[in-house]
Amino acid sequence: MIRRIISCIPNTITCLNLLSGCMAIICAFHHSDPWWAGMSGAEWTCIFIGLAALFDFCDGASARLLHAYSDTGKELDSLADLVSFGVAPAMLVLNLMQLYSLHTWLTYIALFIPAMGALRLARFNIDDSQTTSFKGMPIPGNAIFWIGIYGWILRYGYPGTAAMVIMIVLVSLSMVSRFTMFSLKFKNFDLRENFRRYAIILAAVAFVIIYGLSGLAWTIILYFLISVMSRRRNQE
Repeated sequence: MIRRIISCIPNTITCLNLLSGCMAIICAFHHSDPWWAGMSGAEWTCIFIGLAALFDFCDGASARLLHAYSDTGKELDSLADLVSFGVAPAMLVLNLMQLYSLHTWLTYIALFIPAMGALRLARFNIDDSQTTSFKGMPIPGNAIFWIGIYGWILRYGYPGTAAMVIMIVLVSLSMVSRFTMFSLKFKNFDLRENFRRYAIILAAVAFVIIYGLSGLAWTIILYFLISVMSRRRNQE
């Protein structure tokens, strides 16, 4: 009985990831409205996506710690990630664009985000080679980028519908590309083995301090550039 309860802990945390994503979607449709505690729906969308990311980290960590791996957990994790890091940021982007764009039909290009996210996760689930590295942008990185773009809009203004469309297409296609990107998951805390991961964390903190929420977008761009340099180094 105890073992059965323990085996359910990672999947329970994954469900919290999923529920956080659902709340993020609900809040996204109340984008400009005061939602709770004086914050808008869009701000709460970002918070719930952040909570989803925390639960996404904790479910994997708990599965390793408790030795509670399962095929169900793997599939459930991908389904939760699609909602929290694919659909939720897409709804944030959709509602942002509809607020500023004169051509509302173009705003539905945001649906390209979860479509490519689903394809990326489906490929990941059947590819055993993506353990220490990824092929394409991880879907949580996609969500972090769009939270950063939301912060950019708050700070600097809307960049224009054309710029948004281009970013949506490029970032979405990056998730299904064959480009190799190193994993951000820690297996230990050794500095030499995790130097790039620590660099990304420190850069994220620095970017957010300097640029605010928009610094998260710069963090994902840096992650991509470091992956490019690491790939070239490995090829030499």
